[in-house]
Amino acid sequence: MSTSCDPQFAPAGAVGAALMIVDSRLKEIHDGAAGEADPTRRALIEQYVASVGPEDLEDLLDGACTLIYMFMQWLRAAHEDHDKDVIEYVVPTLVATMRMMPRSVSPEAIPTMAGLVIAAGTGLSPSLWRRQYGDWTDEEMNPLEATAFLLAEHIDRVTDKPGFAVRMISDSLSRAGEA
Repeated sequence: MSTSCDPQFAPAGAVGAALMIVDSRLKEIHDGAAGEADPTRRALIEQYVASVGPEDLEDLLDGACTLIYMFMQWLRAAHEDHDKDVIEYVVPTLVATMRMMPRSVSPEAIPTMAGLVIAAGTGLSPSLWRRQYGDWTDEEMNPLEATAFLLAEHIDRVTDKPGFAVRMISDSLSRAGEA
């Protein structure tokens, strides 16, 4: 049964650009933990985001939502293989982590980000789910990025393979481009 939030009706957006940002943040965190953070990488991402116009920003937001959907679909399949519910195992950890990030994620944004993840985990488009509540706010930009980042990091930890989540999406985009 099709709903207004069915992923088939959702724009994919700039998935590659959103993936680049998530990948950059993952590398920044891991390199920073090793004492090797790259300020040039951070400056390039910030320059890119600052150069994005309103239409490009909408594509970037849709791309981030597509990433969240793809990450949650992978996590859903992985949890179902072990007879576990993805919502039960992913959302509480995600919310708890966001609560520890008050400079990046305001407490007011956490329910929206949890809703995006739950929508994706139940097979709905996070982008279309969010759209029914109005336009994105400036206060939701960092939490959206953090949500995509945290899901990628979660997948990397589950697989015990750093960079797995980004490679999985990159491979999917490559295969889609070949079709």
